[in-house]
Amino acid sequence: MAEKMSGKARLSQIRKLLESDRSVSIAELARQFAVSEMTIRRDLDKLERSGQVQRTHGGAILAERMDFVFDFLARRKTNIAAKQALAREAVKMVKPGDRVILDTGTTTLELAHLLKEMKKITIITPSLAVASELQFSPDIQTILLGGLLRRGQADLTGMIAETVLDMFTADIAFEGSDGIGLDGTLYNSDLDYSNMHQKIRQRAERFYILADSSKIGKTQLVRTGSLKTVDGLITDSRIEPAHRQALEKIGVKLIIVDLI
Repeated sequence: MAEKMSGKARLSQIRKLLESDRSVSIAELARQFAVSEMTIRRDLDKLERSGQVQRTHGGAILAERMDFVFDFLARRKTNIAAKQALAREAVKMVKPGDRVILDTGTTTLELAHLLKEMKKITIITPSLAVASELQFSPDIQTILLGGLLRRGQADLTGMIAETVLDMFTADIAFEGSDGIGLDGTLYNSDLDYSNMHQKIRQRAERFYILADSSKIGKTQLVRTGSLKTVDGLITDSRIEPAHRQALEKIGVKLIIVDLI
């Protein structure tokens, strides 16, 4: 191995070694790359944080990782500050021991990222992205619903998913929305997923919608319910005053989060 190899190249080579040998020791890697054992430990820490390896006593093994690349990654970056703010508010509502249903979507994925540090909670989800986010969290039991995996989508839908969901009850559920009418109507742009939205609301004692303010005042293809039947809408402080007034007038509980 080249003594002057860059850190990035060394990480790549360590990953390749693990793919062929499955496990390596720190001492062996230090000799091969002509660096200190401390440097190798830092490299393995980086690979572990990215989910590529699992550390062992004195070395590492290749992680068995579901590596999903979804076409919604660009959507995840849209209004990211608002989505992260909503997730920070929502995570306050979850306590150790809770059973939580997380809908598919980019905002609930941000919530999953925060929940993975919690202790002794159960996550029920139809989202492959959420399951991937939580898979290395030792204190979280993740239940991934079965069902139809649609091309280009990161969720499981259909009769199988809905039937499996009926097996469970939850303390709290969080769901996104593609549009929210000023009369409180909830909308979804995906006809195939609309039944799942309704099923999720039936399985939890408490239920919240996570939607940034850009979704309010907009309609989409399918009506999936009403804010009048949920425990609250968590949205951000960019909500238009007229929209806020209209929703409060019909009795919607708004939880408005300031953006940093």
